[in-house]
Amino acid sequence: MDDVDRKIIQLLQEDARKSFNKIADSLGIAVGTAYNRVKNLEDKGILKGYTVLLDSAKLGYGLTALILIEAEGRFLPDVEKELARLDEVICIYDITGDYDIAVVARFKNRNTLNNFIKSALKMPHVTRTVTNVVLNVVKEDFRVKV
Repeated sequence: MDDVDRKIIQLLQEDARKSFNKIADSLGIAVGTAYNRVKNLEDKGILKGYTVLLDSAKLGYGLTALILIEAEGRFLPDVEKELARLDEVICIYDITGDYDIAVVARFKNRNTLNNFIKSALKMPHVTRTVTNVVLNVVKEDFRVKV
């Protein structure tokens, strides 16, 4: 990956709808080159998809929680797969420390959070959870500086 690829990634992180023409104009390269570079980044798995950034609170999901989960060691992948199926979950991380899994999830209200926690505790091989409710979002940016 060279500087042109990095600049293409930066442009697409600013606006994933940016056309190949606009990418080419911004970088002073041919449209075909822009297209081929983007396609190559996709083929390598560097660009995994294109999406929009949403304001979850304005869509009714005003409650974000960080849920730490302890699971029986050898069943960790099974628990993570089960959690990944749930619509509220936006991130799942394997972590070190007292807990095995960190889950970030969004909810419409306390009741939906409560139901989520109770069903997580009923999952086979989940031994305990700790739930932290987000009070304020200081920074939430999944873009990668390249």
